[in-house]
Amino acid sequence: MTTTANTLERFDSAQVAQTSLKAFFNICEKWKLSTDEIIRLLGEPSRATFFKWKRGEVTKLSPDQLTRISIVLGVYKALRLLFPTAEQAHAWINKPNSHFGGRPAKDQFCQGSMLTMLDLRRYLDAVRG
Repeated sequence: MTTTANTLERFDSAQVAQTSLKAFFNICEKWKLSTDEIIRLLGEPSRATFFKWKRGEVTKLSPDQLTRISIVLGVYKALRLLFPTAEQAHAWINKPNSHFGGRPAKDQFCQGSMLTMLDLRRYLDAVRG
């Protein structure tokens, strides 16, 4: 078992899941994402599961779901570093962008594919330098 896996075992999985989802849902609210977009970002859980999670009823998330949340947190952080105000950072994902063929970044980011999520994360990291 790796050191990271050993470290993670010491954490309460319910607490990790609840804290991760709380941060994730706060970001999605700031970005004004729809329920369908949020569900795709989470890897398509059932709507019933999604709404339970939204109410804080979660005991564990899969490694895939935690990775997806981590990517969202990374994108959020990159945007906050790139823009001088929170309002600009929060609005960017919804604005037309020439890099995405004139469409908002969220159109690609919220497709549901972890690869497209990572593409946006890498793009923002490259822009940051």
